[in-house]
Amino acid sequence: MKTVSFLFAFIYSLSIYSQVEELTLLSHWNDESLPGSAQYNNTYNEVWGFAVNGYEYAVIGSTLGTHIFDITDPEDIFLREFIEGATASSQIIHRDYHDYKGYLYAVADEGESTLQIIDISNLPDEISVVYDDNDLIERTHNIFIDTTASKLYACSAKGGDSAFKAVKIYSLEDPVNPLKIGQYGVIGGQGFGHVHDAYVENDTAFFNVGGDGLMVVDFSDEDPVLLEYFSSLDYPQPGYNHSGWLTEDKEHYYFADETHGTSMKILETNNFENFEVVGTFDAGKETEFSIPHNQIVHCGYLYVSYYYEGIQIFDISDPLNPVNTFEYVTSNIDPRATYEGAWGVYPFLPSGNIIVSDMQEGLFIFKGIDSECAPVSSINSTKIKEVSIYPNPAINEFTFNSNFTFEKVELISVNGVRVCTLFSNSKTYEIPSHVASGLYFIQATSDSETFQSRILVTK
Repeated sequence: MKTVSFLFAFIYSLSIYSQVEELTLLSHWNDESLPGSAQYNNTYNEVWGFAVNGYEYAVIGSTLGTHIFDITDPEDIFLREFIEGATASSQIIHRDYHDYKGYLYAVADEGESTLQIIDISNLPDEISVVYDDNDLIERTHNIFIDTTASKLYACSAKGGDSAFKAVKIYSLEDPVNPLKIGQYGVIGGQGFGHVHDAYVENDTAFFNVGGDGLMVVDFSDEDPVLLEYFSSLDYPQPGYNHSGWLTEDKEHYYFADETHGTSMKILETNNFENFEVVGTFDAGKETEFSIPHNQIVHCGYLYVSYYYEGIQIFDISDPLNPVNTFEYVTSNIDPRATYEGAWGVYPFLPSGNIIVSDMQEGLFIFKGIDSECAPVSSINSTKIKEVSIYPNPAINEFTFNSNFTFEKVELISVNGVRVCTLFSNSKTYEIPSHVASGLYFIQATSDSETFQSRILVTK
């Protein structure tokens, strides 16, 4: 591991603010009969989303369990399913979610909880819980699924006969039968007692380890390799290192400390060859209690659930100079030295619409900010509209049912990550062997025109 050379002269705080535009609210749901948590009075917590069989869904956790809404018509949403948690009471503060290969994974961090695996592949007709047990995970603060490697990372997890570990890793080769393949509290000689959150892609994990800082670890081999470690002495405005997200080009990682009055940070990764904190920025709000919570990068924007400031969206077309561009304040609570307001955000729906959860106010659905960012967006010409693909589902290849010629064809995950570029000498395109089964989007471009379509890969 290289020695971190940290010079404050090269760290600059960015305060570039344009006229911030308010997002368009499409729907809002809140059930005032649900109890708040005993510690923070938060009725709601994490939010997630997914699309299946042409329908869109929002997931929001509460003290009592998991609420799944059909938001296909974003102005007329309805509760499709409620799944009670193993612990369903004011004891619950945190729930977390991630979906993979037609299954939704649900966990909690309080009480005698369980890992729930929910089959969502047959919606809108059917939804069922196919696994509900504490043998693997009883409690965990957060989960993250590396879809490129079929692995689930459980942060600060306890389960079965095992005590808490900083991180546990499970194989999802069989999505309904996770297999534990590792657990860690020391990597590369660096000990860490707690992982609060993680971002993992292609076996490279960014671990937000609270007061211990930030770790970057390579899990591609049996013995993980510590690529970089930043303690609280290695970057400005440190606090409780909470969470972050990698940019689509893998060159920057935006992370935040869940500490009032601290800015977000910009980590330069240079494709994992060099790591350096190169800047800080914030939402530009005049309050000492401003505090970022969760972040997601999608299509040139950084989405941040900013507690009291609601949802804040930054244009990161210049990655070193984020520009605060869109917002919506979801809570009318005056900022203070606790945790209230916007908890989470999800921007990856095919429609481009944005889901936000507020700890006290519930579920919000907003109109997407850029039609070009939606994996399935409006098509620009009648000629392109006539294009289709077959077979769908596909196993190893698919063909365009059109004589139209495309200059570039890409496979995109449902989370908006570009998986690979596809090549062909004809209209038939081969799906690389490393692409796992699941729902993807085909994006094909020619000049200024774009064709986008869902494709289900079954291997």
